[in-house]
Amino acid sequence: MALIIPVRGFTPAIGPDTFLAENATVVGDVVIGSECSIWFNAVIRGDVNSIRIGNRVNIQDGSVLHTLYQKSTIEIADDVSIGHNVTIHGAKIAPYALIGMGAVVMDDAEVGEGAIVAAGAVVLSRTKIGAHELWGGAPAKFIKKVDPAQAKELNQKIAHNYLMYSKWYQTEDK
Repeated sequence: MALIIPVRGFTPAIGPDTFLAENATVVGDVVIGSECSIWFNAVIRGDVNSIRIGNRVNIQDGSVLHTLYQKSTIEIADDVSIGHNVTIHGAKIAPYALIGMGAVVMDDAEVGEGAIVAAGAVVLSRTKIGAHELWGGAPAKFIKKVDPAQAKELNQKIAHNYLMYSKWYQTEDK
C-alpha cells in the first residue's frame, strides 16, 4: 500500500479510481483528481506548500514533486503525463502537456497546453513555455511549435495508456 502521510494538519486527498503504486509516497497538502496513476517510487511532497493534480494525470516511476515553503506551489491540469524520473519543483503545467523522462521543471515555470518538454531538459525558474511548443536542452530552449492536433493526440494516447496500465494492477489478485 502507498505511503500516505498527513503533515501540518494536511492529509492528502486522493480522487476516485486513482492508482497508487505500493511504494509511492504522498505527503501533506496534496489533492489528486480522479483516474490518475502515481507509479513506483514517485514522491509527491506537499509538506511545505500545496500540490494540486487534475484528472487522468500519470506521474511515472521515480518522479519527485515538491515546492518552496511559502513561495511556490504545483498545479498540474488534466490529462498531463509526467515521465519517469522527472523533478517538478513549484511549477504550473497546463492540460495535455508532456514532461519527458528525466526532465527538471523549476519554481514558477509554466508549461503551456499541449506543450512538450523533451527528455532530460532543464526548465529554469520563471520560464514560460507556450501552448504547443517543444522545448529541450539544459537549460531548456524553444525548439519548435508542434501541431496542436498531433500534440493532443500523442499526449492523450499516453495519458489514456497509463490509465489502462493502472487498471492492470487494480484487477490483480493480491
